[in-house]
Amino acid sequence: MLGVLPTHEALRLAREADLDLVEVNPKGVPPVCKIMDFGKFKYEEKKKENELKKRQVQVELKEVKLRPKTDDHDLEVKAKHIRRFLEDGNKVKVTCRFRGREITHPETAEVQLVHFIETTKDIAIVEQTPRMEAKTMTILLSPKAEIRARVAAQVAKKAEQDKQKQTAAKHGEGEGDGDGETNDDEE
Repeated sequence: MLGVLPTHEALRLAREADLDLVEVNPKGVPPVCKIMDFGKFKYEEKKKENELKKRQVQVELKEVKLRPKTDDHDLEVKAKHIRRFLEDGNKVKVTCRFRGREITHPETAEVQLVHFIETTKDIAIVEQTPRMEAKTMTILLSPKAEIRARVAAQVAKKAEQDKQKQTAAKHGEGEGDGDGETNDDEE
């Protein structure tokens, strides 16, 4: 902490230390600057950003398509797929597409979509109730908060394990070929 200095004095101190004068808060009165290695600072920032990206959960939107005439067994298989997608932390869009005269009976599609809502109500939140859009009726399901928290914990645990593997690999470099076997028969 050097206190308030004229700009030319701060630049001179930075040059003497072979570092950079970096403006941290330009809106402050007077503006706040630091003497630091700017390249190293940017490198550390990028490293932190990448670490945060690794720990983030990427939520995808999965889509399950069906028709009003889809059979009961096929609906059960699709319900299992929806449950799997939700348990993986993804959102699911269920689309029932009408063809030809099927559009005259939208209640059959609504019954199917309500069936999916009922079968997944323990792990899903309905973001969008059954709604007609042109020749399709759709619903949007997303995982409940406890499911998302569990998935986030799994991602964090996996990131930590990967980090431990990387550090172990760095410390174990140069100790054979990594398969734990010795090659006594080579001459």
